[in-house]
Amino acid sequence: MIRAENVVKNYTNGKTVASVLKGVSLEIGQGELAVILGASGSGKSTLLSVLSGLEPADGGTVTVFGEELTAMTEKERTDFRKRTVGFVFQQYFLLPHLTVEGNVKLGANLAGNRDYMREIAAVGLEEKRGRRPAELSGGEQQRVSIARALAKEPRALFLDEPTGALDEETGRNVLDHLLRLQKERGFTAVMVTHNPAVAELGDTVIRMNSGKIAETYRNTAKKSAYEIGW
Repeated sequence: MIRAENVVKNYTNGKTVASVLKGVSLEIGQGELAVILGASGSGKSTLLSVLSGLEPADGGTVTVFGEELTAMTEKERTDFRKRTVGFVFQQYFLLPHLTVEGNVKLGANLAGNRDYMREIAAVGLEEKRGRRPAELSGGEQQRVSIARALAKEPRALFLDEPTGALDEETGRNVLDHLLRLQKERGFTAVMVTHNPAVAELGDTVIRMNSGKIAETYRNTAKKSAYEIGW
């Protein structure tokens, strides 16, 4: 379970302090897909960073699978991320000189996972494992980034606008791959998006506005990636 209680996050620019998260509290159950929805500047990406341990909170508590991130040092949070979470971003962050296999192996090495070819096959790129990022489509590159994240065998996967740079057809395909893998493996996933249609994929939907949670609800009629609007 992922739990946040009264989380505060501020950023300082000179003498100006910007309050980005203003007392956020939430719970995300084990094995769920939670979708964090909101406009640009609502605080959703900052919340993702705090929940995943990328950034420390300035107040409140964050507990992930029984470990309190807000009590950790920076080094301890780094260790937590290495052994517990995976990340997928809108930008693919693939190393251009490495092949598909090489990029995915980087994630596998963090966990000592020797079965990384399973991840490449799971995203449908086994026949392209020897290609470099420049030889792949945008959707294929994003699938490589998902395979790299899953090669760490994370308990939680955090995704920040994973389809933001993709066209509709490719975006649907990427989401379908992701949902299938989550169902098969049971990991917890937290996805940030500005697209309201994507919320129909989630078990829990968290709507952000001006650094606060405006609404949280359970999705009782989940749709597939091919059923939602775009």
